[in-house]
Amino acid sequence: MKKTMQKPILAVGPFHPLQEEMEFFQLTVDGEIVTDIDARISYNHRGIEKISETLQFDQVPFLVSRVCGICSASHPLAYVQAVEDIVGVQPPERALYVRTIINELERVHSHMLWVGLAGHFIGYDTVFMWAWKYREPVLDLLEEITGNRNNYGNVKVGGCREDIPNELKPKILKELDGVEKKTEMLTKAVLDDPILHARLKGVGVLSKEDAIAYAATGPTVRGSGIAIDVRQDDPYAAYADLDWNVISQPEGDVFAKTVVRLLEVLESLKMAKEAVTKLPDGPIATEVKEIPPGEGCGRAEAPRGETFHYVRSDGGNRPIRHKIRAPSYVNVPSFKASCIGQHIADVTITLAAVDPCYSCTERLAVVDGHNNIIHDYETLLQMSREKTARIKKEIGAPEFKMEDI
Repeated sequence: MKKTMQKPILAVGPFHPLQEEMEFFQLTVDGEIVTDIDARISYNHRGIEKISETLQFDQVPFLVSRVCGICSASHPLAYVQAVEDIVGVQPPERALYVRTIINELERVHSHMLWVGLAGHFIGYDTVFMWAWKYREPVLDLLEEITGNRNNYGNVKVGGCREDIPNELKPKILKELDGVEKKTEMLTKAVLDDPILHARLKGVGVLSKEDAIAYAATGPTVRGSGIAIDVRQDDPYAAYADLDWNVISQPEGDVFAKTVVRLLEVLESLKMAKEAVTKLPDGPIATEVKEIPPGEGCGRAEAPRGETFHYVRSDGGNRPIRHKIRAPSYVNVPSFKASCIGQHIADVTITLAAVDPCYSCTERLAVVDGHNNIIHDYETLLQMSREKTARIKKEIGAPEFKMEDI
């Protein structure tokens, strides 16, 4: 009997630097084209929801900031808003503005981190270095405001733990003006670069219909022409008082998601500056002595999309149920729609386009039916960069030089 040859499989994960949590993708390939994908999530189970039930209400924000280091403002914010929903308390207006400023600064540093890494994956390491350079002053500001570059620990039920001193406002505005100018130049350079157009347009397309079917969120869905954003659709903190726009692009490809994130950086900088300028006087917290029985929901627009926290209380000093839904939970399955039909050289940037966070190790290999490694991660990354180099040569356009901007 003739033995049927098994199609090669591209195994991505469970540990891989493109992923927010431990996830495993098996990509079936026919030659250089992806024909199927099997996504398996939840490899990294840290028991955060269960640990939350052992902590007092005021301790939980420090725990949930560790759900994702790059969303360490949005998770605690969604949690405290859920508890405030149970209590029926409204934080002081100044606290709402402080929350907004910190969350928008986090969005800037998260998006700039993604832009840099996206450049790295396609062989534009200059973009990587300069995007991260422009991000650095934002991290410095977050450290000066909260004491930490990540895991800020600044929100609590009823308000904030630390204020933004009024004497710090001129420095914040000056630094953000500088970041805004650099970001505008970087955005113009990216949008005008013919190589990036040729390399990213039409790659990893997530159609509007598929984005809806997979309930995608954040820049992933806004890059498919659906302008939803919790900050505008269900305003919280000080967002209803600020002048800003929801950014969306209709194409659904990697280039569209890149444009969305770059333009969102500019919107976030504008929002942060307006919030600093309008920062009202007054206290930063309302005292909350106890949490009554009940249940509440909190939503926040994290850099990757809507973060949702559900909390239930029995009147004690600990939550009896805490449920978290992070944006990657709904964005990751959309790979089923965006990866199939793509070239292997486009897999890394397509997977990166939804911006899942980063693990500590890399394990990625293409194996044949006998488990012999055909390509490892470095080979696939090299394939992605080689495609960029081929496009550059074919169209005869030089890569933009960052010293020119």
